[in-house]
Amino acid sequence: MAGEILDNKGRGEAGWGWPAIHPEGRKFGLIAAGVSLFVLLVLGWDMIGWPLLLFSIGVFAFFRDPERVVPQSDAVIISPADGLVTLITEVDPPVELQIDDGSGVAGLPAGPVTRVSIFMSVFDVHINRTPVGGTVRRVVYIPGRFMNADLDKASDENERQHILIERTDGLKIGFTQIAGLVARRIVPFVKPGDMLAKGQRVGLIRFGSRVDVYLPAGTDPAVMIGQTVIAGETVIAEVGRRGLIEGISQ
Repeated sequence: MAGEILDNKGRGEAGWGWPAIHPEGRKFGLIAAGVSLFVLLVLGWDMIGWPLLLFSIGVFAFFRDPERVVPQSDAVIISPADGLVTLITEVDPPVELQIDDGSGVAGLPAGPVTRVSIFMSVFDVHINRTPVGGTVRRVVYIPGRFMNADLDKASDENERQHILIERTDGLKIGFTQIAGLVARRIVPFVKPGDMLAKGQRVGLIRFGSRVDVYLPAGTDPAVMIGQTVIAGETVIAEVGRRGLIEGISQ
């Protein structure tokens, strides 16, 4: 199905299938499975071996990498992560995405913008995708703490990685991968200068984390607090579109 064009008029074919396991996670799953089989078959410790075997299945599931149908409209910004929208706030973009980094390419303009924060639990898919297509202008890694990623201050204090994408029309979108309590490593798949298609995989964060997206000035989110979003598919904003959206929890 990868690369196939689908639309809302019935073009294309779809069917359920087991999601692929990302190569980054195969070694962890195989190690966990090997240990559990050793405990079961060699040591004969059933009380420990069976839970370990279930844990190894969970490790494989954590690194699952399903295909997604990515909206191609230039007007939309899509979610970079699976998870729960836990914060929507007005903030200044991170200084690392604003300052002159010597590359000759300007960063994000100063001034408050809307930040949408998406919390990923250990049960979510942890492959992150670019919210727009374009050129990677910055990838900035910052070491830090490992507080609960659901906290607002995690954006400034936790280990994190900023990514800046510039579209062909010059619009720049910044987003940040943030490690959490359990997450201990941010794994990038891209580097400055790479050309990305919208929804392309850009990295992952191991074992629970968060992603912040900084919307362009004059753009309101198309998602609400408490909404579950899907990386590469859920539209989180339309460039230049403003307005209140309300929902009822039920």
